[in-house]
Amino acid sequence: MSVFALVGAITPGPVNIIATSSGATFGFLRTIPHVLGATVSYTLIVYLVGTGLHQLLQNVPAFTETLRYLGSAFLLYMAYKIATANSASNSSESSSIPPSFIEGALCQSLNPKAWLVSMSGVSVFVLSQSSTDFYLLAYCLISFVLCFIGVATWAVAGHMIKNYLQRPGRQKRFNQVMGGLLCLTVVSIFING
Repeated sequence: MSVFALVGAITPGPVNIIATSSGATFGFLRTIPHVLGATVSYTLIVYLVGTGLHQLLQNVPAFTETLRYLGSAFLLYMAYKIATANSASNSSESSSIPPSFIEGALCQSLNPKAWLVSMSGVSVFVLSQSSTDFYLLAYCLISFVLCFIGVATWAVAGHMIKNYLQRPGRQKRFNQVMGGLLCLTVVSIFING
């Protein structure tokens, strides 16, 4: 259960790209709201899937299709914000702010990867057990801790390269690359979906 949760949380995806970009631009501490928002949202997704939303998602494919389009639109908006952000050191000319708790929660809740990973995890580790309530709560707790660690790892990685990006133009190019990578995740949602 723990290995599955960590792999799902630490592999590259839109939430982690945003965490890396925010860590590099604003530092780790100012990225914590995004990390916490994504973590709380993912834990809620696991809980909802475990309490019956799993059946709804399987029986109403239009819901996942709607989620794909809403999520893609939000991710493109976040990609634009990242690609056009100035470095935090240029705060006099920048009105950029780090992603908020709500943006982290929205990004995670509209992320098809989060729903697919949670459905897989709940199917394997919760629904196959005789005491599903206990296993669901255990899986939610494990998911919370490991999602926080996984997303925070990407924010720390961004923070670690922050000094390297202080030279003129590097931060701007980095933000553009991260925004482009986030756009590519949207493309992959439609190719793999």
